[in-house]
Amino acid sequence: MSAVTPSKDIFYTVGLLGYASPHSAPTAETCHPSCSLSKENCRELAALNLNLNISFSNTAKASQDFGHMYHDRPSAILYASSAQDIVAIVKLAYFSPNNLTIVLKGAGHSIYGQAQALHGIVIKMSTVVPFVEASGGELWIDVVKEALKKGMAPRSLTDYLYLSVGGTLSNAGVSGQAFRYGPQISNVLELEVVTGKGEIVICSEHQHADLFYSVLGGLGQFAIITKAKIRLHHVPPKVVQSLSLSLSLSLSLSLSLSRISYLILSYIIIDASYLGFLDRVHDKERDLRKSGLWYTPHPWLNLFIPRSRIIEFDAWVFKQKLSGGINGPMLVYFLNRNKWDSQMSEVTPSEDIFYAVSPRSAPTIGMLMDQNSKILYFCRTKSIEYKQYLPQYVNQDEWKTHFDHLCPRFRERKPRYDPKAILSPAQRIFWRSKTLS
Repeated sequence: MSAVTPSKDIFYTVGLLGYASPHSAPTAETCHPSCSLSKENCRELAALNLNLNISFSNTAKASQDFGHMYHDRPSAILYASSAQDIVAIVKLAYFSPNNLTIVLKGAGHSIYGQAQALHGIVIKMSTVVPFVEASGGELWIDVVKEALKKGMAPRSLTDYLYLSVGGTLSNAGVSGQAFRYGPQISNVLELEVVTGKGEIVICSEHQHADLFYSVLGGLGQFAIITKAKIRLHHVPPKVVQSLSLSLSLSLSLSLSLSRISYLILSYIIIDASYLGFLDRVHDKERDLRKSGLWYTPHPWLNLFIPRSRIIEFDAWVFKQKLSGGINGPMLVYFLNRNKWDSQMSEVTPSEDIFYAVSPRSAPTIGMLMDQNSKILYFCRTKSIEYKQYLPQYVNQDEWKTHFDHLCPRFRERKPRYDPKAILSPAQRIFWRSKTLS
């Protein structure tokens, strides 16, 4: 697999970008039994949203240094991924009534415990971001297999892995993992791209940042992705997968929590490899190819629905429009907007929580397209702030509505990187011309 960096060269140190910590989110309940932090401090840490980069266990390693004279054990270790993480911790300590202290620990070469903090918090800044570099045409399944050789995997993946790296990064890349880690576009460290001017550019959030953010979720409008450095994290060798066969599915989605109520006919627990779990859709693909259904048209509708309107959407779409049953897979994921970067081209509803919904129930192509039109008409007439994921529009007015207040930014970026509108014409956003006004 020549397009993926050889496994011996897969991992690089990239300064303070942070380490994808395998630890659980900090709460009063997940504090280590030996942790001396107050419950109030634990709750405050949990509220900081530090992207899971804090550990309450195995803190003994932070009480070691080169001198081996003092061994003051902290209550927690923060793996700083940004200056904002450090600011949040310092402010917590500053206003804490519990005399919370902080120390920065680098290479641990102190002699008399100078970089230790008894019952406090140690900040580790000598951190790394493990990543894999893949070509834009590489399939995610191959990226996963290569990373698993090191016991790691991309933090965010799509349910179906036989998609190209450049393809999903040009959209967003959404699955159930996106609520925790964000979409795939939020887990890219660097891109190599070819712009519509024929220029090869290496871009990241620190270098040619405007182009970097334009390309991610940019629907192929600004550049062609030729390489991507994708963030990884440690994964277990096996997982427990639960499957349930249910009857009379009804979705009951509250404003704060997604609850699914149904009559369970059977419940199966499968002990699967991590790769087997990630690649679980592939068997269904084989069956569809054998039956010929893989090659039929798939006018699927994928929507982002804001949390405040999901009950109304559920009442009409799921409970009325789809009350006759579901013909094929139907996906519902709830997503956290603060895991998306608003500088990128992909657009979402403005609310903090929104749902990715893919309703599919009609038995024929014509009926499915008619159903899609009715669902979109319902959303428009009810003034639901929906956004299409993998959008398909036929004119610029519809695209203006889709991008809403971000439309001027999208239009400004186009002549900057693809002035003659050479790239991705089938989206019907811009039209090929000698110069783009």
